[in-house]
Amino acid sequence: MKKFIRGFGYAFKGLKYAAATQLNFRVHLVAALIAVYLGYGLHISTHEWLWVILCIAIVLVMELLNTAIEFLTDLVSPDHNELAGHVKDVSAGAVLITAIAALLIGAIIFLPKILLLIQHAA
Repeated sequence: MKKFIRGFGYAFKGLKYAAATQLNFRVHLVAALIAVYLGYGLHISTHEWLWVILCIAIVLVMELLNTAIEFLTDLVSPDHNELAGHVKDVSAGAVLITAIAALLIGAIIFLPKILLLIQHAA
């Protein structure tokens, strides 16, 4: 049981390290907070919350995996290596795809509600 609980400590240590050292992770955290704030303020449905939570989780996980891949690549290939560069680029591309998908899903959920608010305010 101690090993199990210690594992949570390592996980939180990794999250703390990523938040402290990785600008992109912090940017995604801010975007997640904005999405949660908008969801609360615009009273999105339970179904919509599920999509928002899923998008937040996937983007943050991909950013963490990208960071881990970059660290591991630097560890095994400290000198310039074209293949290592491709590994890092492909990993960053995976984050980009998930972030774009999350942005599109967010737009589908939030834009109609924001436009409706603007119409009612006018």
